Amino acid sequence: MVLRKIRALVIVYMFLALAVGGFARKHGSQSASSGANNTPGSFDYYQLTLSWAPQFCASQQGKAPSSECDPKRHYGLVVHGLWPQNDNGSYPQDCAPAQPVSGDIVREMLPIMPARGLIQHEWSKHGTCSGLSAQDYFAEIQQAYKQIKVPEDYQHPTQTLEVGPGKITQSFAEANGAPSDAFRVSCKNAEFVELDVCLTKDLHYRACGASTAKCTAHQVRVLPTP
Repeated sequence: MVLRKIRALVIVYMFLALAVGGFARKHGSQSASSGANNTPGSFDYYQLTLSWAPQFCASQQGKAPSSECDPKRHYGLVVHGLWPQNDNGSYPQDCAPAQPVSGDIVREMLPIMPARGLIQHEWSKHGTCSGLSAQDYFAEIQQAYKQIKVPEDYQHPTQTLEVGPGKITQSFAEANGAPSDAFRVSCKNAEFVELDVCLTKDLHYRACGASTAKCTAHQVRVLPTP
């Protein structure tokens, strides 16, 4: 009986490690910034990072299945996280001890942030720096995500698009009545990986700072949704 319990715990641990590790490989976790003040609530603005699910799923073929890749869900842009950032390029992380995120919050977040391991990881690393409770932090994520108007071309494309990063950010800026530098595209090998959205603490659009990555490819491939 004891051996059976130990085996079950090992399996659970391996599953969680794969879930969080997959997102780290996918998004490239930010490294610690020595210039940041890790006092909760002490930062300049938020970066809402949205992943393009079709590209992630294409990179995961042959690996452990991910809920983000469920073909029945037709995911496009999904939430990776809401990250406190500073104008000088620094960013706080792991600002306070993190309790497990409640099951109710996890269930509320799964439709837009489809990985339980990621939800806990983002609260521990970034949410604890927001100065908010877990409930309020994830409510901020929901509000920030739901207020973004996705241009028609990027809602559910049925074929691969070849488009310049600047055209993508301009399309989102026009659709949302925002400055174009409030949006940035992240890419890898000329593949569209993420869209970063920069917001004030009260979730208004603003220019991104130095710590937000920018795609330098002439054009990127935007894979279709399933």
